[in-house]
Amino acid sequence: MSTFYIHTLGCPKNTVDSDVLKKKLTEAGFYPASTPEEASLVLINTCGFIDAAKEESVEEILSYVEKKSPEQKLIVFGCLAKRYLKELKKELPEVDAFFGVEDFKNILQYCKRFLNGRKPERVDFVGANDLSSYAYIKIAEGCNRRCSFCVIPSIRGRLRSLSQKEIIKRAKELIIKGVKEIILVAQDITSYGKDLGGYSLSNLLYELNSLDGDFWIRLLYLFPDSINEGLIDAIKNNPRVCHYIDMPLQHSEDRILKLMNRPCSKRQIQETIKTIRQEIPDIVLRTAFIVGFPSETEQEFEALLNFIKEVQFDRVGAFLYSQEEGTPAFDLKDQIPDELKKDRYHRLMSIQAGISLEKNLRLVGKRLRVLVDEIDQDVALCRYYGQAPEIDGLVFIKGLRRPLMKGDFVDVTITRAYDYDLEAELN
Repeated sequence: MSTFYIHTLGCPKNTVDSDVLKKKLTEAGFYPASTPEEASLVLINTCGFIDAAKEESVEEILSYVEKKSPEQKLIVFGCLAKRYLKELKKELPEVDAFFGVEDFKNILQYCKRFLNGRKPERVDFVGANDLSSYAYIKIAEGCNRRCSFCVIPSIRGRLRSLSQKEIIKRAKELIIKGVKEIILVAQDITSYGKDLGGYSLSNLLYELNSLDGDFWIRLLYLFPDSINEGLIDAIKNNPRVCHYIDMPLQHSEDRILKLMNRPCSKRQIQETIKTIRQEIPDIVLRTAFIVGFPSETEQEFEALLNFIKEVQFDRVGAFLYSQEEGTPAFDLKDQIPDELKKDRYHRLMSIQAGISLEKNLRLVGKRLRVLVDEIDQDVALCRYYGQAPEIDGLVFIKGLRRPLMKGDFVDVTITRAYDYDLEAELN
């Protein structure tokens, strides 16, 4: 029997790519293994976005090289493999094959060489998260933005939106499978449909909201310049759409934003946030910032901290600037020392931890609907609409008074708050 195991690194977009490949391999006659040791083919989906992600990818590859048996084939694909193919082939001769991004046809062709035994009947496979309470749908590939620090357009190409018909089809499959949260993801989800001629993310939300079933819809990675009245209305007026916006801003100060080639000024960002909160008072806002961008002064960093204090984001992620070859920012002068980047990162996250705790404390005593992600003995690990999986905190229900199952929606009362997590009891 020919078996395979896929190890996925990086962002949710990579998770979707692995899901697609898993489906294709299964339909071709391979069987998914539960552990890499049981697999005849081990595939690693890599990330090459920033230094930390590249290091993690290389470390994982080396780990699999050490564990690899003589009978196994080790295949590396994805962003890192596409970006550093020449170097990887030279430094990692133990890897049997390298492929780029979305190179499913060639990966499949390569893997079919190792098929043995009879081909099973077609497997009804939806994705790697088929037993999870949530699943991702990548509604577009590539990006037409040209942020000066980002390598994604050079790796994944220009914007290519998935058709509405295909997205609706995938969503229906997931709902039938029992998935309770559909997460729409793209590098820039707000640009969805611009290459389809008149179709938009707002249109898509109305279509998805009309599907039968009890489920949430969550949006990841919105650009602030494209959050318009129509999109705000679509989030506000469609009850299945979570009142949650993940809007990476990268910085607050105009000089740095210009160097980053970002589409908005500080004032425009402030106006967008003000409008969102006026129209959707219970919105949960998540953002991300880059610290230590070339030439960032202490004064500009302090202004960023003040901006965070002023806006009071519900969730914030921060990244140390990574000098990426092939990006306009790579050649910028006045690169910031690593130690200073780390210091700024910790200062920013310390401030946000206090804001997050204060926000969570306001939820104590409130009733919320939560989605059960996992059951660990007598503790349920859940999320409310303001918590995205894998990146935000959890709601813990301890000492369960009645049986719960993964994928259940239940009503709870929040009893305790921490920096990022909450505790609750069943109503």
